[in-house]
Amino acid sequence: MRIVIAGGHGQIARRLERLLATRGYEVAGIIRREEQGDDLREAGAEPVLLDLESATVEEVAAHLQGADAAVFAAGAGPGSGAARKDTVDKGAAVLFADAAVRARVRRFLVVSSMGADPRHEGDEIFDVYLRAKGEADAYVQGLDALDWTILRPGSLTDEAGTGLVRLEAHTGRGPVPRDDVAAVLAELLETPATAGLTLELVSGSTPVAVAVKSVAGN
Repeated sequence: MRIVIAGGHGQIARRLERLLATRGYEVAGIIRREEQGDDLREAGAEPVLLDLESATVEEVAAHLQGADAAVFAAGAGPGSGAARKDTVDKGAAVLFADAAVRARVRRFLVVSSMGADPRHEGDEIFDVYLRAKGEADAYVQGLDALDWTILRPGSLTDEAGTGLVRLEAHTGRGPVPRDDVAAVLAELLETPATAGLTLELVSGSTPVAVAVKSVAGN
């Protein structure tokens, strides 16, 4: 199984790459800078050099050809301005989804954010971010050609993962280690019955595999 991850050098993406490679998957991560490649190779992933802010749908689709699943884990980052929230958090997500459709990659995961809402109001940077993520989510949700799952984690931490989470349509706010976000993403990829679900994720008391099976109705 080949999985292509947008935002391949991100903190969640690198954890996911390592997990998937350990499970025997063929993993490729899209990166913007060549010097990031060694980190991906160390995680067991193939680096793909491509700028999602300037690439065409055809260029992205070419890298998705033959993939079994695509994961959008890119983000403009906390230090970026409002303009890049629109070009990365929204624009790159839309581009990646369109490319997946073009390449006929049905399974599509999005790492979104708690509170993402296309109708979110406000002009602060974080308001713009939540609105951009919400608009991207809404776009993906409208694509019948994708078996999408949208994951909206709470406040991300670098604490060691516990493997215990709360995963539901609505969890309420709370923290969650990036380790556990990656673990949930890996489990979602192996659970096609979660297609069509938008899920919130925080730390909890349920083992990751059990939580994913529960929302899948298994």
